[in-house]
Amino acid sequence: MRVVLHGVRGSTPAPGRDFLGVGGNTSCLSVTPASAEQPTLLLDAGTGLSSVTRMLGDAPFRGTMLLTHLHWDHVQGLPFFRSGDRDDSEVRLLLPAQGVAEAGVPGSAAELLSRAMSPPHFPIGPDGLRGAWSFDALDAGTVALDGCTVTALEVPHKGGRTFGYRVEADGAVLAYIPDHHPSTDRDPSRRLAAGADVLCHGAMFKAGEETVAHAYGHSTIEEVHTLALEADVGTLVMLHHSPSRTDEQVEMLHSLIADRGVSVVIGREGDTVLDNC
Repeated sequence: MRVVLHGVRGSTPAPGRDFLGVGGNTSCLSVTPASAEQPTLLLDAGTGLSSVTRMLGDAPFRGTMLLTHLHWDHVQGLPFFRSGDRDDSEVRLLLPAQGVAEAGVPGSAAELLSRAMSPPHFPIGPDGLRGAWSFDALDAGTVALDGCTVTALEVPHKGGRTFGYRVEADGAVLAYIPDHHPSTDRDPSRRLAAGADVLCHGAMFKAGEETVAHAYGHSTIEEVHTLALEADVGTLVMLHHSPSRTDEQVEMLHSLIADRGVSVVIGREGDTVLDNC
């Protein structure tokens, strides 16, 4: 499968010349299994979704969109996703079951999503998107989705139920855990990342910033590095970068954990981080 980074910032987009090297859009990855010519699986729906539209060109998106959680930086791009908002698109959106959103209950996931996407917050609700859209709540477990096997596990993160995902296809494994506080409970993240070819993980904070990181349900890069070593991953990809960190500052964070027992790279918009097609 092929995995491309489309949005790598956390919290809010980061525009400006000091952020161009890494990129300023919020969370979004695309997954293309070897059996497909175009992405069939999208992880999160931040403002990075706009570059998925550019990738698809004139083609509609037909596949599944998996949300790790419902914080703004992971859903902001949804109503602006032109490849999904067209008459010939086919999109199944899955979000972690919580509150009114119950697995197997039609309409409940759309109801929860509409709390952030509906008037007066936005001109339309989820039902205003064109094309064949469906909205479902997902419980922890393993499911087959669009040529991939996906395992969802709940990970510690403040402010609503949050999933990390393990995506397996074509003999490769991707672990995607952008927001989580591993010191609370590392077991789910270790299970998701075990032996993964690539672990894409949030990297907003460093040692000395634990108070803020943990208060908001995030980890330090040193904690992430420990997780990558424990899980024996092939490559750790740093993403969900702080919107206040310039390109130079992100490079500095990378230098703190590079060359220490596991390959570590900076996640940048447009990068292909896994490709065994």
